[in-house]
Amino acid sequence: MLWKCKSWKGRWLSVLLMVIVLPILAAQKIGDPYKILGIHRKATLPEIRKAYKQLAKEWHPDKNEDPNAETRFVEIKQAYELLSDTERRQAYDLYEITNEDDHMYKQRHDYSQYARFSNDPFDYFGTHFRTQDQDITLFHKLSITARHFENNILEKSVHTPALVLFYSDWCFDCVRSATAWRRLVEALQPLGVTVATVHVGHEASLARRIGVHGVPCLTLILDKQVYMYKESLNSLPKILDFIRWKFPYRQISHLTDRNVDAFVNDFEDNKVKALIFEERQVIRLRYLITAFHYRDRVSFAFVDISAQNTQKIAARYKVQRSMDTMVLLKEDSAEPAATVSTTEIPSQTLRQLIEANQMLTLPRLSSQSVLDSVCPVEWRAARRRLCCVLIARSRHAPALAALRALARRAPERLKYAYVYEHAQPDFVHALANGSGVDVSTVEHRIVVIWRREATRIQFEWLNETWPTCSSCAERGGGEGDVRYHERLNETKRALEQLVKRLLKPTEVVPYEARVKELVDEAVKGPLWRAAWRLCEWAERALAALRTQHALSALSVLATVALVLAAGYFMAYLIRVEEESVQRQKEERRRQNGTKRNNNEQQPEMRLHELRAEKYNGLVRLLKPGCRTIVLLVDMQSRVQLLSKFHKIVWPYRKNKTLVFAYLCVERGVEWFRRVLQLSLGGGELRVNARNCVGTVLALNPHRKYFCIYHAKHPECAKPHKRMSRMTVSLGGRAADPEAGAFIGFTTDPDSSDEERYDPPLLLEENLLDGLENWLDRLFEGSTHRYYVNYWPDMTTK
Repeated sequence: MLWKCKSWKGRWLSVLLMVIVLPILAAQKIGDPYKILGIHRKATLPEIRKAYKQLAKEWHPDKNEDPNAETRFVEIKQAYELLSDTERRQAYDLYEITNEDDHMYKQRHDYSQYARFSNDPFDYFGTHFRTQDQDITLFHKLSITARHFENNILEKSVHTPALVLFYSDWCFDCVRSATAWRRLVEALQPLGVTVATVHVGHEASLARRIGVHGVPCLTLILDKQVYMYKESLNSLPKILDFIRWKFPYRQISHLTDRNVDAFVNDFEDNKVKALIFEERQVIRLRYLITAFHYRDRVSFAFVDISAQNTQKIAARYKVQRSMDTMVLLKEDSAEPAATVSTTEIPSQTLRQLIEANQMLTLPRLSSQSVLDSVCPVEWRAARRRLCCVLIARSRHAPALAALRALARRAPERLKYAYVYEHAQPDFVHALANGSGVDVSTVEHRIVVIWRREATRIQFEWLNETWPTCSSCAERGGGEGDVRYHERLNETKRALEQLVKRLLKPTEVVPYEARVKELVDEAVKGPLWRAAWRLCEWAERALAALRTQHALSALSVLATVALVLAAGYFMAYLIRVEEESVQRQKEERRRQNGTKRNNNEQQPEMRLHELRAEKYNGLVRLLKPGCRTIVLLVDMQSRVQLLSKFHKIVWPYRKNKTLVFAYLCVERGVEWFRRVLQLSLGGGELRVNARNCVGTVLALNPHRKYFCIYHAKHPECAKPHKRMSRMTVSLGGRAADPEAGAFIGFTTDPDSSDEERYDPPLLLEENLLDGLENWLDRLFEGSTHRYYVNYWPDMTTK
């Protein structure tokens, strides 16, 4: 690589490559700059420079042989450039805007042209709109591009809801709703809701993709779903109710004195418990938004302290009735982990308190995000962060309690956690296979891991098995307890020595493994989600009936029920009348002495033989509009082909304009030859009777034309060429006279390539396979018609 060239030419090429590549890579999105530089969020500028110089020196590609040195060096440079710029650092701290996001904002459209007329496109209409000049500019200030919407608004809506207003310039309704939009921004932005606008004229593709049919159009983006608000923007309470109803079903539990113990003692969901106390029946929107943001880490519950069935909970946590209170609880702790109480808890205070206590004392590795929080990636050996993980099969309370005591007094660079072997089998098997340990022996063992990369970890097993009460209680009495505590203390000392040794920068971790992403244990199956959705619809429908719209909803339901009842009653009367008529008919049949079968007989269908005696009736004297369908057979194939022909034309038996017949080629081949000769305009024609078997003619005697079907000569774009080939094939002779089961065709060897046609051989039972499709085309009128001047006579020969 060019980075490793030690000559002056190689160094100049390295510098040139850095100058070209680094600006390109700088446009890519980077991660957390604070984690990249290894500093805290309140670090000063000298601390940032010191960390940058140290890391740049360590990871410079000329001095570091690591294959990822180039990528690390670029990340370090990008993080330093972002944090050293005061404005960009402030933008990142508030909105997590990186280089890419800043690039998106720079692509906004220039609206300075509107400032010529007091920023009002309606200025020349008079002074009616002059009072809203400044409100119009708010649309332009919050305007975003389609790229920013896709990469920022939509992606972050998983945790942060967003309100996006679609507008255009020459829009009277947009001007009238500007004041309402300003009030909405002032009310929701402090609560943590992202607000933005999109100009439909400049971002027409985005508006079409979302389904915006008119402006102004307010949309709510929540969990990557877009919801349209279809009412007026002038009513702020209606908009807030619309937002409240779109949050997930039962995101916040409602607690009373009965179910409080079940909620605060159940930590199997691996979440911190947060109790919101308010003296009102409905939780505030600010707490609902915060609960949605931290729903993966914290389980929220709401307590209405004005109700009679919540007095014990309020007394238990010493809550004042006139103030809002939030209590954070962790596992196996009688006292709250954190408490805040004020008239209205600010959203910033809520977030700071939850950020500091969003993980349990001893969390379970239940998803990849939990693993990233408990065991973050750290590639530097001097700052390695270790994680002690207990492999367990169930929530064994005594064993976890002992490990939790160590977690409470763990140093900054050490975390404790546990993982279920049955829930994360890939992770456990990767550790066992990487160290050569039998999987069946890893239960209740502790592994100390160091994550150098996202999928690459180094680890070492603790030789001692973590003791459990079940292993020592069999001894019984106090002796078992003493033995258990002695073994527990020995295991703790061994674990502390192992951790102390691995925290040294020069210590080598013996084992290494590649791990996949952890399975998210909170994801439910499709059946469970469907049942949950049905419960949500039912409960929300009941809640809607309790509101002011209940009367209108009941009126609609009553109208629908009345219409259904009237329809059912009319159907019942019709059925009774039909039964009465049927009984009268049965009575008349019995009086007349006639007995009829319940099942009506199917109409018969006859196949006539086309010969001289019936020729006039079937062809010459047939009524206008009628047609005769004729099948050509011989004595050998007569039974088989007539049976299949009868089955194919059976659906047309009720058509009075069709007559079905068959022609024996031994007696009628001369007539068939004359018909073909007349359609071709004369000339001598030779026809082999055997090759004509399976041909079907649709005769229209009145208009003097016929359509022809043959299995080996399908319809084509040139009907005369088809007829010529057919006559040549019908006149040929088979090379083997004994091959009677095959219908073969031969051509003249002297004919041209265009006229030569060699179709595949067909068995006798396959000759009528394409007749059904041909009949469909015949009745559609898309088959070729061959006209004759007159119908030739048929002799009695």
